[in-house]
Amino acid sequence: MKRVNSKADSIVTVENEHLQRMKVTVRGAVQGVGFRPFVYRLATELGLHGWVSNTPQGVFIEVEGEGALLRQFLLRLGNERPPRSFIQSLEHSFLDPVRYSGFSIRQSKQSGEKTALVLADIAACPECLSEVFDSSNRRYLYPFTNCTHCGPRFTIIESLPYDRPNTTMKMFDMCDECRREYDDPRDRRFHAQPNACPRCGPHLELWESDGEVTAKDIVALGVAVEVIRRGEVLAVKGLGGFHLMVDARNETAVQLLRERKHREEKPFALMYSSIDAVRMDCDVSEMEQRLLEAPEAPIVLLERRESGVQSSVAVSVAPSNPYLGVMLPYTPLHHMLMRELDFPVVATSGNLSDEPICTDEHEALSRLLGIADAFLIHDRPIVRHTDDSIVRVMAGREMVVRRARGYAPLPVRIKAISGSPVLAVGAHLKNSVALAIHDNVFISQHIGDLETGEAYEAFQKVTADLQRLYEARPEQVVSDMHPEYLSTKYAATIGVPVTMIQHHYAHVASCMAENELEGRVLGVSWDGTGYGPDGTIWGGEFLLTDSTLFSRVASFRPFRLPGGDKAVKEPRRTALGVLYEMLGDEMFSRSGLHPLDSFSSDELRVLRQMLLNGVHSPLTTSVGRLFDAVASIVGLRQRANFEGQAAMELEFALPKNHRCDAYSFEISQGKVSTNDSKNHQPGLVIDWSPIVLEVLEDVSRNEALPTISLKFHNTLCEIILDVARRIGEQRVVLTGGCFQNKYLTERAIRRLREEGFRPYWHQRVPPNDGGIALGQVNAYLRTKGETRSLNTSHGSESSIYSHQLNQEESIR
Repeated sequence: MKRVNSKADSIVTVENEHLQRMKVTVRGAVQGVGFRPFVYRLATELGLHGWVSNTPQGVFIEVEGEGALLRQFLLRLGNERPPRSFIQSLEHSFLDPVRYSGFSIRQSKQSGEKTALVLADIAACPECLSEVFDSSNRRYLYPFTNCTHCGPRFTIIESLPYDRPNTTMKMFDMCDECRREYDDPRDRRFHAQPNACPRCGPHLELWESDGEVTAKDIVALGVAVEVIRRGEVLAVKGLGGFHLMVDARNETAVQLLRERKHREEKPFALMYSSIDAVRMDCDVSEMEQRLLEAPEAPIVLLERRESGVQSSVAVSVAPSNPYLGVMLPYTPLHHMLMRELDFPVVATSGNLSDEPICTDEHEALSRLLGIADAFLIHDRPIVRHTDDSIVRVMAGREMVVRRARGYAPLPVRIKAISGSPVLAVGAHLKNSVALAIHDNVFISQHIGDLETGEAYEAFQKVTADLQRLYEARPEQVVSDMHPEYLSTKYAATIGVPVTMIQHHYAHVASCMAENELEGRVLGVSWDGTGYGPDGTIWGGEFLLTDSTLFSRVASFRPFRLPGGDKAVKEPRRTALGVLYEMLGDEMFSRSGLHPLDSFSSDELRVLRQMLLNGVHSPLTTSVGRLFDAVASIVGLRQRANFEGQAAMELEFALPKNHRCDAYSFEISQGKVSTNDSKNHQPGLVIDWSPIVLEVLEDVSRNEALPTISLKFHNTLCEIILDVARRIGEQRVVLTGGCFQNKYLTERAIRRLREEGFRPYWHQRVPPNDGGIALGQVNAYLRTKGETRSLNTSHGSESSIYSHQLNQEESIR
């Protein structure tokens, strides 16, 4: 008999058309999506015998029948698969028949390497919602209704394969009716692991702030509704953790939540009851509506409706912000709550600022004490915290800016295959971690800024959890080069070799991985902060890659940040550093400068000495900090209450009607630093001083802020274009936190295309530091620790950008 081993799209004819046995291995997102029931129904329809089983690697199938029917089965397997599944590989071979009787779903196998994809949590499907609001249905108003098409996955799974005994639903024994559905191949709840109903599943309770239970089930929901209506703060246990909810129309309630949560101005997310309700306050494009209603159900950044239209949302929800972060209900519990309320609510993460989201009701009582007035909880345990994802439409495509619920932990496939597991521990801000197994890079949920003990503890838990879930012990760890990052220090404690990847190269490698790029690209890597091998702060970089490494071919002229980290929170300090670099000591005698006017004379005396002597005033090339400086110089913002606030407000100041006006700039052949401050190589230096001088002139003649903002943004785009022309590389990668700026990104893309370049940008992986872990993995696998030179006439070689630590050093 002739045997075949190929992909489904290259099936070859089998010589023997009589009874044959076909063995099929399906890898991808094929567990928790109704794939085995689908296989069962398909095989039964075709009259094939055999079995299907979950394994830690994916789904294994054996079917027997005539050759023509087996080929039909194989084709339909790929074409008619369940909507939430995706197949990464489908391998099959023909074997001698063993004459199976009937077709069965076999008990899952527990052994072998764990490479099956864990599916992300899925928003409630229309069928389940129809049942929830059908008064004749046994699941009427049951908030934990789900099926194979929807419901919790990542937040309840404890180990692979994805079967009920391996989830937190194991504590709930199914009643007879739920068991019948679970065992019936014709039912959409056939092998739906979280299957439950009011008789046998999780239940709601309403707790006072001291933990006293005041109501249960549907009564608890009704009381919770009244808590919000009264203007109080309700903590709601959802899919991946707690939300804090208040009436978004109630200015007093929103301000109360800000005060209690210690969150001064950072925008709050909103939940609306329906897409029609969203349209009352926001403009919603066709793509934005698709994202809002997608199974991932992320928060989508939407533009508010034009001024003059009365908004129902309190001003303090998103102060001075033309966008609202909006989501629709994504669990039956949220749908029930929002249907009763019928007005938008703030739905922000259940935590104090800079802490991870609460997942356990008893923990929430302690951590949210003094914040929440009441707690709507349930008794289904949450295995791991998962925040709401945040998405915006950029250049006609989806761009994820926070990757969590609905997206994590689905992998990015890369061509550089890892022979053994590789762990990447990410950066310090917007941290996520990643685990590479073969050609899959599994990216964790958003962890956040590692600024508190609670956040660092969450980072450690997530890192261990990802390894435990896949039973993968990393043989290599990859980290940022910054010696003071907690993630970098943690990497050195694991006890395996550590490779440090330069921050901005990791950004470029991340975007390359997502866009499946290899070889030579020009990476434009702009952000607020990233440690350079020369000990300075990089952030305005042009990096030219080859197949394994990169060269720093252009960078912005450095300037000082008086006060170091304080300058990140005070744009006025950054502005002083920029002006001092241009004007020297003369700056302090100038009048009418907004940054200077914001300081007292005593403060300026200290700052002058810091700049004069270079004390606690690190050098930076950061474009993110240049945004801050301009925002301060034009009088827009002198202090920031959250990261990126000044840059965001400069973007928000853009006029509706865009012109091509720009400021002057200079690019010259100069020297850029490499591995230390004494080692400089040829490279392009972008002098921003003409930009700032013309901004000062515009301010002095009272030019409109929107015009200044527009010219500044346009100038940055022209800088990208000018450098791209000089380097001569057609493929240009836009990455780093600055490219969350919608206008900057879209105009850069348009200008590059107009001039014949091919721009690439992020889509499903954030351009900010949330994408760093993926880039660290990709950069490591591209180099495998090699330190070759990249010969170029434009800039410096990058042999120093990957630093290898041996095991002894990492343990020490």
